[in-house]
Amino acid sequence: MSQLGQMIKQGNTSSGIAALGNTCLAIIKAIAAGISGSGTMFASAMHSIADAVNQGFVFVGSVLAEKKPTKKFPAGFGRVINLVCMVAVIVVTVMAYETILKGFKLLQYPEESSNFLLNLIVLLIAVVIDGSILLKAMKEIVKETKADISADGLVRSAFQNVGRAAPPTRLVFYEDIVATLGALFALVAIVFAEFFSFSLLDGIATILIGFLMIGVAFKVGYDNMVGLIGVSAPRDVEEKISNLILGNPDVTDIRRLRIIQEGRTYHVEAYIELRSGMTLSEATQTKTRIAAKLTADHDVSDVVLGILEDDGVRLWNPKYDLE
Repeated sequence: MSQLGQMIKQGNTSSGIAALGNTCLAIIKAIAAGISGSGTMFASAMHSIADAVNQGFVFVGSVLAEKKPTKKFPAGFGRVINLVCMVAVIVVTVMAYETILKGFKLLQYPEESSNFLLNLIVLLIAVVIDGSILLKAMKEIVKETKADISADGLVRSAFQNVGRAAPPTRLVFYEDIVATLGALFALVAIVFAEFFSFSLLDGIATILIGFLMIGVAFKVGYDNMVGLIGVSAPRDVEEKISNLILGNPDVTDIRRLRIIQEGRTYHVEAYIELRSGMTLSEATQTKTRIAAKLTADHDVSDVVLGILEDDGVRLWNPKYDLE
């Protein structure tokens, strides 16, 4: 298989499926909004367009992030996905502005919508598709973070571990929470407008969807800004890496350990102390074995190790609070 084929295969599955699903939904909703004149259907269509564009961008970014390091870019391309997600945030923000603007216009000048049955069917389809994509994103979060769902269940585990998931998976998760809620808001709005003649709810629901989109843009934007700057690994990742290092019988202590998240993987830098009396050849072999053991973990992309002779002072505490 070619390198491009391997990169595509390793691309983020959730974003790829979400892009296809939201493209279909955007087309269906746009047709329904044009026929019925429903403001909430228009808002829901705008959201689906934003989601489809974003998640398409994100999938491409996740593929590019799998590109192997080069001589010019020795640290690899892991942070490309953070950059692409920032572009996606801009798209969401613009769409949110247009949606909120449409909502305020509907409050000032309520519009009568028609084809209730068409809108109802389209929004029910949207709830099912967006809900399915959200379920897929939850499963992806659990898979990426190796979370144990036996005790907490899928939904709770997904919410607890979403911060440790890959940037594109987080984006899909947050966006599809909003998409599912938005479809439900729109559903409630058209039902009230049809049976209770409360047309103002059309504008209110449209504005709520817009503000939900703003919330997603802020959350995803913050997460990826942190990722671009460089953020330290979560505590459990640090403990796992330190235990792998200290598991070697020749290692007596860790002088320094720094783990930086690069996209969905981690860059490890460590100075380790080895037992006294080792020859240079033995120390080098030990260092090579430890590096191989660390890089065997698919969450670790790069390892830089420095070796020192044991000074007799124990410094590393696995429960040491870096904060």
